[in-house]
Amino acid sequence: KTTPQEIRKAYATGKIVACKYYPAGATTNSDFGVSDVKNTYPALQAMQEIGMRLCIHSEVTNADIFEREPLFIEEVMKPLAIKFPKLNIIMEHISTREAVEYVMNGPPNLRASITCHHLLFNRNHLLVGGIRPHLYCLPILKAEVHRQALLKAATSGSPKFFLGTDSAPHPTGAKESACGCAGVYTAHAAVELYAEAFDSVGALDKLDSFCSEYGAEHYGFERNTRMITLEKTPWTVPSSYDFGDEHGTVTPLRAGKEVLWKIVE
Repeated sequence: KTTPQEIRKAYATGKIVACKYYPAGATTNSDFGVSDVKNTYPALQAMQEIGMRLCIHSEVTNADIFEREPLFIEEVMKPLAIKFPKLNIIMEHISTREAVEYVMNGPPNLRASITCHHLLFNRNHLLVGGIRPHLYCLPILKAEVHRQALLKAATSGSPKFFLGTDSAPHPTGAKESACGCAGVYTAHAAVELYAEAFDSVGALDKLDSFCSEYGAEHYGFERNTRMITLEKTPWTVPSSYDFGDEHGTVTPLRAGKEVLWKIVE
């Protein structure tokens, strides 16, 4: 229901550079998202005209949960990209080989973000030997072949792929329940976890650009000139963090286990 007028008004503030597209019901708290992409076309036309970016959760909701991203590409992304050839699009937190191939072979205004948990884990980590609710996210973790494709893309040096943590803190009780919500909390160690993934394939030299340059360039931001120093020193993640007086705790990724890299400065 966002109007072209509202899009232009938001962009004119100089503080809002992108809009997020959530298909209705695709992820946590998206019940009031988009039910028909064509309803957004007037807003997308305005975004294309003024140079506003579109961040898009790229899944349909009427298919097998492991097939939703490839179907979204065919049913929504490809027609949308043809309809709006100059719209800058970020496919957020992609999770499949099909998405990697689509972005890699697509126009220069199409890019994608990748999470650290999709680089480090596959669906076996989520499901084999018992369900691990703190690895449940949307898009859901996929098979190893997809993780490998994501890792290859992230470490390729292509500016079409960049960091997007999708860190989602939910109360521990909301995750460890009969109907747990989707979302993985990684903000406590996101850069360290990305470093672990890049190091696993000998690509630490590509980490800086993936984290600090490619995304900023796509959004039209100046690069951050501040530096951090990472050291390969294992440390144990706390089992939980306080999460406000009302919610109790949040359980982070790798709770009680080691992360191999550490920010030291």
